[in-house]
Amino acid sequence: MPDPKDSPAVKSMQKEQSEKRHRARQGGLERGLEDTFPASDPVSATHTAVSTGRTDAKGAARVKLEADPYTMESNNGDPRHSGSIGENIRSLRLDTNRLAKSVSGVASDSVGVAKARAGSLLEDLKETVRDRPITAVAVVAAIAFVFGATR
Repeated sequence: MPDPKDSPAVKSMQKEQSEKRHRARQGGLERGLEDTFPASDPVSATHTAVSTGRTDAKGAARVKLEADPYTMESNNGDPRHSGSIGENIRSLRLDTNRLAKSVSGVASDSVGVAKARAGSLLEDLKETVRDRPITAVAVVAAIAFVFGATR
């Protein structure tokens, strides 16, 4: 009679248990690396450097001599920059407030129109149900059947 320990099923189970014990001994990092190997991107070593300033001395000197366009003073009658930054910010703030009030008014009017239309649709639906109750019940039953069948 053959030995039951020599059967293929027993050998397969022993092999799986051995691999399981071996994996339990390995660290989580190695296991994760093994599970994702081969990765789609190869490992590469890169060196990056961040520049600390301009490399051309002439360009650096020219930039230092140019006037700062963001100063708080008036820009010498330039039509594009008629006032100081503070005045421009105040003007933008006022325009923003006017725009916000306008949008708020439009939104509240839209909500009012939507509520009126919803009320009108509800009244039309009630009237239709009163006029044709059997049709209404059949429509509701069909919708419930389709809803129930898709769930």
